[in-house]
Amino acid sequence: MSKTEYPDLPRVAVGALVVHENHLLLVRRGNSPGRGTWAVPGGSIRLGETLKHAVERETMEETGLRIRADHPVHTFDLIQHDSEDRIRYHYVIVDFIGRYLSGELRPGDDALEARWVAIEDLHRYEVNRITRELVEHVVVQNTLPDTGYP
Repeated sequence: MSKTEYPDLPRVAVGALVVHENHLLLVRRGNSPGRGTWAVPGGSIRLGETLKHAVERETMEETGLRIRADHPVHTFDLIQHDSEDRIRYHYVIVDFIGRYLSGELRPGDDALEARWVAIEDLHRYEVNRITRELVEHVVVQNTLPDTGYP
């Protein structure tokens, strides 16, 4: 398995944008990058695993909830450099719409916390810019975000 910190190649990861009864599913990340911040559940795909299966598995591991991954809504690069300008993390992340199916919410795997957050209360949480923009576009405006690619 390739390493996450100072990788030789970019890693492919997934995220689940799950809204149920006007609440967004969020986890507080337990690992870097983004340790301590709130994000949609997700993580790296495994060799031989489809993107949809990965997002369903990661959501179950991090929240205890079963979802069905629908379609991808956003793809972006997460590249972080260290103080010497070496690449510390490089992920290509594909976010999917996820439909809540069942389960009792509980943090697991590498999530410090997991909760349903009312869309109108999202501003109260330390959520990264990309997640905020994704929610604004997909959930509030019902549009797709600009990827920044030509």
